[in-house]
Amino acid sequence: MALTAIAVSALLTSAQAAEPIAASGDFAGLIEIGGSRKLYLECEGTGSPAVVLEAGLRNRADIWSVKPDAGEAVYPQVAAFTRVCAYDRPGTTLGIDQFSRSDSVPMPRTAADAVADLHALRGAAAMPPPYVLAGHSTGGLIARLFASTFPKEVVGLVLVDAIPEGVQAAMTPKQWKIYDRLLLTDPPKELAGYKELETIDFDVSFNQMRAASKATPLDPIPFIVISKGKPFALPPGLPDWLPATLEQAWTKGQDELAQLIPNTPHRIATKSSHYVEIEEPQLVTDAIRQVVEAARAEKPPR
Repeated sequence: MALTAIAVSALLTSAQAAEPIAASGDFAGLIEIGGSRKLYLECEGTGSPAVVLEAGLRNRADIWSVKPDAGEAVYPQVAAFTRVCAYDRPGTTLGIDQFSRSDSVPMPRTAADAVADLHALRGAAAMPPPYVLAGHSTGGLIARLFASTFPKEVVGLVLVDAIPEGVQAAMTPKQWKIYDRLLLTDPPKELAGYKELETIDFDVSFNQMRAASKATPLDPIPFIVISKGKPFALPPGLPDWLPATLEQAWTKGQDELAQLIPNTPHRIATKSSHYVEIEEPQLVTDAIRQVVEAARAEKPPR
């Protein structure tokens, strides 16, 4: 698949970066977020609310710009109707040889660490709220936690086959431990040499999400859940029980996500496995557009 070209600017301090990022022009570069750390950010388009795209586990910002076999990628499509931004979390990749453009940090991390980074980034980059957050997989967990942590800044959510804490609850402790180690923690063989590779402590992160959900339930904001319609594309050599158990637990967890806010549209990406944003980008783009328009009109999407 071809990739949308993204120009990378020279290093900028937060003071230098604030004006161009807050304006309507295109931006791609590093932003100082404090603690001598920089995060890579890219933004295009104009309009409010701005959309922030949160990628899945170990995926760079430009996963949203991967051009599908037919049609256009999510990122440029969203830029056509509102401001859109995406960023690299530390330790993320595109493929097996394009590593995160953000500064590395010690691993493992938690969803709350990612939320803190995103909030620091939006402040340093002068990205004024409100936001619609669209998160894929682990990015969906981060988006939800951000919305519960900073509810006044978020006016809409789109979850794209987001990892639910319910997947853990639907497995036995032993099953979850094996799944977590084999598919979420252990690095793929082709990335074993990337020592800074992102690792998320999902046990801690799920507890953070449960506590935040209890303390600050989601406001009735525009919200759409998209779930994959095809099974996970799993590597060979897994325990025989794991694929079916995972599919059952994932489906249950997706249904629970759609119940977080009453009357939430739950759309099944019938042509997609986990990477819906690549396999059915139009479905994702249309959902983001609907949530943006509903947020502008202050009414729920249908």
